[in-house]
Amino acid sequence: MRDDGLRRVAGVAAGPIGVVGALLLCLALSLVLGACSHNAPATTVVENPELNAPPTDYRREIVAAMHAYLNDPTGIRDAEIAQPAIKTVSSLQRYIVCVRFNAKKRGSEYAGAKEVAAVFMVGRFDHFVDKAKELCADASFTPFPELQKLTR
Repeated sequence: MRDDGLRRVAGVAAGPIGVVGALLLCLALSLVLGACSHNAPATTVVENPELNAPPTDYRREIVAAMHAYLNDPTGIRDAEIAQPAIKTVSSLQRYIVCVRFNAKKRGSEYAGAKEVAAVFMVGRFDHFVDKAKELCADASFTPFPELQKLTR
C-alpha cells in the first residue's frame, strides 16, 4: 500500500483541507452564487399568441363549468354575464368573462351575490377566479338566463 500523505474518501483524494473543508467551500460558493442570481433582472415571459384566442362559446362553457363549481347549481338567481375582455391574471394576459350570480348555500338559503371571473386559454374555459371584484370592476353586465336554468 502506497502512503502519499493523502487519504481516499469515496474514491476521491482528500488533501490538507479534508472532506469537511471541501464541503464547506462548496456550500460557501453556492451561497455566494445564489445571492448574485437573487438580484438578477427579471426575464420577460414571451407567450404564444394562440394562448389568447378569443372564446367563442363562452356562455355554454361557463354553464357547463358551474355544475362542478357550485355545490347546488339549481335555483340560481340574478345571473349576469359580461363580454370577454383581456385582463392580467397571475401576471399573464388572458381572456376573462365576469359572471355575477346568487346561488344557494344550503337547502333553500341563498349565499348572496357573488362575482367570479372565468379565465379562458386557447379560447376554452380554464378556471374560475373567486373574489374577482378588481378584475370585473369595469365590466358591463347583461342578464344570463341560461345560468338560472341549471339543473342537477
